[in-house]
Amino acid sequence: MKTTRHFSKRMSQRGISRDMVSVVRQYGALDGNKVVLGRRAAGQAISELMTQLRTLKKIQDKGGLVIVEDGESLITTYNFSGRARQPGAGH
Repeated sequence: MKTTRHFSKRMSQRGISRDMVSVVRQYGALDGNKVVLGRRAAGQAISELMTQLRTLKKIQDKGGLVIVEDGESLITTYNFSGRARQPGAGH
């Protein structure tokens, strides 16, 4: 999304980074033509991200994870071995 000179100037004046703007756009709530991320909602996003981080660490400890899908159906799952599986290899 492009920014106006006014937006860039206000970011600079108020110590707001592009990363902060990106996070607000990702986790904030739409309120008319504004996107708002308040203190409470930011705390909730942090909590959810911490939960995801713990889950990602578990997946990393397993060496990765593979899920096989067919449309809306989850068919099977297994630990990622780091190499491509051959069709019909028994998994």
